[in-house]
Amino acid sequence: MHRIALGVSFNGRAYDGWQSQPSGNTVQDKLEDALARFSALTSVNTLCAGRTDAGVHGLMQVVHFDTPLERTEYAWVRGTNSFLPTDIAVQWAREVPAAFHARASAVARRYAYVLLESPVRPSVEQGQVGWVFRPLDADAMRRAADHLLGEHDFTSFRASQCQAHTPVKTLRRVEIARRGAYWRFEFEANAFLHHMIRNIMGCLVAIGSGQQPPGWMAEVLAARSRDAAAPTFSPDGLYFLGPVYDAAWGLPERTPAFDWLP
Repeated sequence: MHRIALGVSFNGRAYDGWQSQPSGNTVQDKLEDALARFSALTSVNTLCAGRTDAGVHGLMQVVHFDTPLERTEYAWVRGTNSFLPTDIAVQWAREVPAAFHARASAVARRYAYVLLESPVRPSVEQGQVGWVFRPLDADAMRRAADHLLGEHDFTSFRASQCQAHTPVKTLRRVEIARRGAYWRFEFEANAFLHHMIRNIMGCLVAIGSGQQPPGWMAEVLAARSRDAAAPTFSPDGLYFLGPVYDAAWGLPERTPAFDWLP
């Protein structure tokens, strides 16, 4: 058997999230169907680095699967893509040791949120950016984000349907930058809770627009209650940048789509 790892990018607007569902309308369903058709097997089962919600996009989801077939890495990319919808694409393929696991081998995960600040709603970028019509204060948002760095109980930012075994996660990095009318928020943690970033974004926008002071973020975190935080923000501008692995695995760290984001 051969273990193959793939880097997959997708626009999540048309799909019910990543994880396979009876509807068949998920990114995983489409990928596994394409892999089965290309390899002429009855089914191919993939395991991913991190699940995403409906409407969330992916720049480098990583999956692995086992197969008896011998194909070149180039063939896995081109062959699988020939059976995928145009809004999903395999970016790279690598044969990896049997010890590699797309989820368990990841030491961190990365997300970006792209937000349009404008008095007018998005049009050409509809579904690909979040939107706020009030001016935002970068310094206030950065000071608020500092309260979240490190290991904390993130219950206040956890969806009720979250299946994680513990709400304690380590947020390693939050970067906030602006290019023209677009804000980019980048997050890196050992793992994320369900809706964690979208709930943090709701609080950051409330602080950035002056509705709450930066210190409010620390109060929300300490409350350990979802009721203490702002409403869950839109999934439109959320992008899974992918997992981080030890360099010894030899896997790519980015795809060309990284250069497309503001």
